[in-house]
Amino acid sequence: MNNREKSTRENSAIGRSWDEVRDEIFTSEEIAESDLRVAIIGELIKARQEKGISQKKLEELSGVKQPVIARMEKGYTSPQLKTFLKVLEPLGLTLKVVPITKE
Repeated sequence: MNNREKSTRENSAIGRSWDEVRDEIFTSEEIAESDLRVAIIGELIKARQEKGISQKKLEELSGVKQPVIARMEKGYTSPQLKTFLKVLEPLGLTLKVVPITKE
C-alpha cells in the first residue's frame, strides 16, 4: 500500500463518493433544493449559449443587469422569482410547477 492509499484509508471522507459525504452533511431537503437550483441554472446557461446570446445581450433583452446574470449563473445569488422569470423570458423559457416524482 502506498502513502496515498494509506492516507485515503485514514481519512474517512476521502475515498467515499460525494453522494455519500453529501448525504451525511445535508438534509434531503437541502440536497433537493441544491439539485433543483443546479438544474435550473444549467438550463438557463444552455439556452443562452445555444441561442448565441451573451450575458450583456441578455441584459438588454431582459432588463436584468449583466453582473446579476453572471452571479446567477455562477450560483452566487438566489434571485427573486420575478428576476429569474425576466431572464428566462427572452430565452423562450419559463418555470412550471409539476408533481414531484419519487424514484
